[in-house]
Amino acid sequence: HGRDAHYDLISAFIKSIRGSDVDASLYWLARMLDAGEDARFIARRLVILASEDVGMADPMSLVVADSAARAVEFVGLPEAQLNLAQAVVHLATAPKSNRVTMALGRAQADARGAGRGEVPMHLRDAHYKGARTLGHGVGYEYPHDDPAGWVPQEYRPAEVRDNVYYEPSPHGHEQEIARTMTTRSAPAPAPAV
Repeated sequence: HGRDAHYDLISAFIKSIRGSDVDASLYWLARMLDAGEDARFIARRLVILASEDVGMADPMSLVVADSAARAVEFVGLPEAQLNLAQAVVHLATAPKSNRVTMALGRAQADARGAGRGEVPMHLRDAHYKGARTLGHGVGYEYPHDDPAGWVPQEYRPAEVRDNVYYEPSPHGHEQEIARTMTTRSAPAPAPAV
């Protein structure tokens, strides 16, 4: 197929998976494979889609997509068509969420424009000689020492302390993530040095 068809087919393919239409997704996969599309290109797109459009609603989707990409390299065509098809079915039927994509965008905007964003003193590296005398690591609470495996402490610079980046959707595994996040109280203020 021509250059325009290449982009149109992959667009239809991705949008069909995003739209949870298994049969359309398989059809566009078959069209691309029959046209001689590079299987590695298809696999790369599946790996991207697994995080961009499925995300934490089904965290195993990234593993499945990566496994299909590895199979393309290890097994090659024509047999790897089956691995690609299996990944397509998994991704198309998976619950969808783009909340990771949105969260990264928000965090990147803050990282670029929120001032200096100094690392809080309690989070600074305290492993080298003299670091503690500079206040590095003072007040840091090691979460593994707490029976809950989590302690309330601040992990961000003051400029972005209250900004929310990741908001789980009500889809798939993100329901459980939302429950976990709500059981944790707001972080404690950064320790004074």
